[in-house]
Amino acid sequence: MSWFNQKQNAVLGVDISTAAVKLLELSRVGARYRVESYAVAPLPKDAVIDKHIANVNVIADAIKSAVKQSGTKLKQAAVAVSGSAVMTKIITMPASLSEDEMEEQIMVEADQYVPYSLDEVNFDFEVQRPNENNPDMVDVLLAASRKENVDDRVETLLKAGLKAKIVDVEAFAMENAFSLLADQFTDASEGQTVAIADIGASMATLNVLHGSKTVYTREQGFGGKQLTEEIQRRYGLSYEEAGLAKRQGGLPDNYAVDVLEPFKRAMVQQIARSLQFFVSSSANRGIDSLILAGGCASIPGIDKLAEQSLGVPAYIANPFINMALSSKVKPQALSNDAPAMMIACGLALRSFE
Repeated sequence: MSWFNQKQNAVLGVDISTAAVKLLELSRVGARYRVESYAVAPLPKDAVIDKHIANVNVIADAIKSAVKQSGTKLKQAAVAVSGSAVMTKIITMPASLSEDEMEEQIMVEADQYVPYSLDEVNFDFEVQRPNENNPDMVDVLLAASRKENVDDRVETLLKAGLKAKIVDVEAFAMENAFSLLADQFTDASEGQTVAIADIGASMATLNVLHGSKTVYTREQGFGGKQLTEEIQRRYGLSYEEAGLAKRQGGLPDNYAVDVLEPFKRAMVQQIARSLQFFVSSSANRGIDSLILAGGCASIPGIDKLAEQSLGVPAYIANPFINMALSSKVKPQALSNDAPAMMIACGLALRSFE
């Protein structure tokens, strides 16, 4: 189980979220990335429940259709488990140990760190930096997840004809993708605290990064599904029709004022609440800027509303802004989907480590 750096060839980033499967293939020429292929395939309502795979076959079919739609030839993939399914911990170990010796020692001491028996868990570790208090020790990041979370994703990819080369953690994939955004903000310099609010169909995840490293993650049940359900209720549509109308328009004139505006306010309130938890959970002053990601970040004007309400600069995530595009990628479609492609992008970047 490789969660951290291993040299490898190109991998397809596959993000399995509640509402869709998102695929992305990147290449690199010199320092510049290029989007080779990408696709988004919708998932039916209960294929993924609370970040857990409920229906392997349905998701495998969606991945197959996304692979076909994207035209990618890659067979190796990187996929991620959600933050709530993963336990991470910083432990200190002697700097003199080799990687194999570290692994042995972690195996011996694992029951101190992980509340499950070892045969139920996949884990990986990465040396972070020398320990501040003792130069003979290093800080090691340990990540562990129950095997079922990992196995379900591996099996789903296999059924879709792909091989899981890497199982990552969503927060790390987000951190990886953030490296592409950092140069878009003049203020994302060292020492800045940036919050990424990733609002998907049913889950709102707040990742706070300080100096480009994740320092806080929180998941809340909230998302675009609530807007879809409200459209469904108010205009007498099926769930599928409501989702389509939400994306493509064609709803009555009162939609913007009566339905969309209240949802936008609820979304900003949700972000504000998560930020309050962050500030109170640590000795933090607050954040310097906010990045909006996930499908809900595409709602027009949400960045302005967040900026006014929260009093910090807010940006819509677009990890592709400085990338070249292959001829089979439609620029407008990619730009519309960009905020929802952060995790897929962080996974696809694993090709170049």
